Amino acid sequence: MDISEVVKRSGVPASTLRYYEEKGLIKSIGRRGLHRVFGANVLERLALIALGRTAGFSLDEIAPMLGVDGQPDIDRKMLSDKADELDKSIKQLTAMRNGLRHAAECSAPSHLECPKFQRLMGLAASGAIGKATSKKGPGKKTGQ
Repeated sequence: MDISEVVKRSGVPASTLRYYEEKGLIKSIGRRGLHRVFGANVLERLALIALGRTAGFSLDEIAPMLGVDGQPDIDRKMLSDKADELDKSIKQLTAMRNGLRHAAECSAPSHLECPKFQRLMGLAASGAIGKATSKKGPGKKTGQ
């Protein structure tokens, strides 16, 4: 299928497809006029890339998972490590959410008089929470 059909069926912009091809994540099998032509497995590869990106993997981390022979070669240890990283982020975000809910409902005259809010500020100042959603780059751990 040509690049316009891949764009239509995958929702991935042509510029991104060209970038993925430049990075070696997908391969065109030829050209039809000025348009790149891709094999049928390109949609599966794009879905794997999308899944990896959604899970927080960088393109450099995803590349080896796509395999060299068209068959995925997904490192289970890498998946487990990413799951552990996500667990840590979930804990950090849960603590932040709970602290914000408490601060919104706290009956103390001032938030600075609330011991729980004071503890939350201390944890945020130390970097223990609050940085789980900041991004320093694909696949980078933050707040550690």
